[in-house]
Amino acid sequence: MSTQVPEQQEEPTEAAAETETQIPSKGDARRAEKRRRAAERRAQKQAEEAERAAADEDTIELKVFRYDPEVEGKQEPRFDTFHVPFTKGMTVLDALMYARDTYDSSLTFRHSCRQAICGSDAMFVNGTQKLACKTQISELQEPIRVEPLPHAEVTKDLVIEMEHFYEQMHAVEPYFQTNELPDGELEEQRQSRENREKIKMSTRCIWCSACMSSCNIAAGDNEYLGPAAINKAYRFAMDEREGEDIKQKRLEIIEQEHGVWRCQTQFSCTEVCPKDIPLTEHIQELKREAVKNNLKFW
Repeated sequence: MSTQVPEQQEEPTEAAAETETQIPSKGDARRAEKRRRAAERRAQKQAEEAERAAADEDTIELKVFRYDPEVEGKQEPRFDTFHVPFTKGMTVLDALMYARDTYDSSLTFRHSCRQAICGSDAMFVNGTQKLACKTQISELQEPIRVEPLPHAEVTKDLVIEMEHFYEQMHAVEPYFQTNELPDGELEEQRQSRENREKIKMSTRCIWCSACMSSCNIAAGDNEYLGPAAINKAYRFAMDEREGEDIKQKRLEIIEQEHGVWRCQTQFSCTEVCPKDIPLTEHIQELKREAVKNNLKFW
């Protein structure tokens, strides 16, 4: 009689059972392959649509004046063309920044606040003086031609020399001067509402030089004070808080040979002013003040 224990059949383990259930059938394999091919077709279709969208992307054509006197081969002025993707609300400054950051980092232009306050990005856009940060691309016809302000020395690309403009502005002493101060140490120097309303628009000048660039007289007479400087003189001469002797001095400055009498009332300065200052009106009013100042009754 044998004492050997008979071998018992091993029951399948849990792992083995899982392995058996995971083995796909031929039908499952066919369905999985079908799903894979469908996913590939979807991915290919999406890629093709993306390529078409990129090809059909709404772009603008930007022609930008280029000039660099310090680089051989760029000393001859020319225009470079950039194609910039258009987005709603895009300004000329936005387009220039995209062209510089994407295509040519040497593209040079001035800009600062981007809120039409600093006046640093005045340019000649499609034949008119404009602030690049304020001018909407959607309002312009293509190709959009961007040049430096006319009647000024070009330093590089869209940058002009502003020293002469600043000299003309400072020639009229553009700061407040008075002979009478309030009695109280902390008392303010009061101005009537009517007088404030009279000079309000003249205070909006941002020294962008767009008006000076548009003026044919300034283009031919380098000593002409120009509309911006005369407007600044108006702002202080018409301020009731300034002393009479200071006003007299200002009138003497602006009624000189290269002052208000050189203005031919073409209104070009008023048309291009980005702050809507009635420059021509201010110049004409100063002419009347100069006449009254020289009238003598005896």
